[in-house]
Order: sequence, then C-alpha cells, then structure tokens
Amino acid sequence: MHHPTRTTLTLLAMAIAITIAWPAMAANITVTMRKVTQAGTSDTLGTVTITASDAGAIFQLDLHGLPPGPHGFEVHENDNCGPTFINGIRIPGGAAGAPFDPDLTGKHAGPTGDGDLGDLPVMDVAANGTATQTLTAPRIKDINVLKKHGLIIHTGGDNYSDSPNLNGGQGGRLACGGVE
Repeated sequence: MHHPTRTTLTLLAMAIAITIAWPAMAANITVTMRKVTQAGTSDTLGTVTITASDAGAIFQLDLHGLPPGPHGFEVHENDNCGPTFINGIRIPGGAAGAPFDPDLTGKHAGPTGDGDLGDLPVMDVAANGTATQTLTAPRIKDINVLKKHGLIIHTGGDNYSDSPNLNGGQGGRLACGGVE
C-alpha cells in the first residue's frame, strides 16, 4: 500500500487552498454608469470594471456619450445615484453623498495624497465622447471597500484641492454608478 509523503500532502493542501481562494482573488466588480438628471438617472453610458492588483485598484473604463475633455472621477459615500435637494435646488446624483473618506480627512489630495480615499485619477474623454483608458488608484488595496459606494463622473476636471470650491474645481455631477 502506497502512503503519500509529507511533501505530497503539503502540495495537495496548497492546491486546494489556491482553488478555494482563487475566485475571491480573481473577482472583478463591474459598475454600470448612467447619466444623472434632476429626475434621477437616464441613459446608460457604459461600464467601469474594477480589478484588484498589487499596484492598487484598477479601473478599466468603457464609456461613451460623454463630453470631451478631462473629468473628475471619484468614489462617493453612497451607491444611490438619485437627486437630492440643497438649498431648494435639485442636485442630480446628489444622493451619492460626499467623496468616500473613511479616515475623515476632510480634504481632497488626489489618488496618491493623504486626503479622502475617493479621489481617483482624472479621466480623459476623447473627442468622440469615449473613455477607454485604465486608471489606477494606488491607495485602494482591497476593492471590496468600494461596495455600497458610488462612482461619480464630474462635469469638469479635478485639481485635487478644496479650492476654488468643495468639488476641487470639478463642477457638477454628470454620471453615477452604484458599486454592488
């Protein structure tokens, strides 16, 4: 009768552990992005696929129907993309709340700075309205922290500062997607 060696048993245990852990390691999150309006959300603008990597969270954009140029891109507190009222004005995408700031820094400092964790790299939309680039958020090591939060695309670029306004120069909200 053949008895497995300790090495064989160790290799078998490692293979089982990898097989069990692989789905968790390989899981991507796909977020459907929609245009935000005063009534809620409307047209689907494409998807953002989020993948974990040693370099941080990878955001693969596959978007269309956007205004050309740079746009602020952030993770926000809530996965609700509906409108809210501020000072009697209906704000499209306002239910997504403020930028995701689990450390309560209260400031924007960019994807590599010491501010809120929601700051993502600026996206550039081509002249034809598409954005198909790959962006990396080096401070987001576990993509599961993004679940139940919202991705927001702003109307303008992002200077990663709280000046000239609390949006870091980004402007209003253009699109939103809830991270499930």
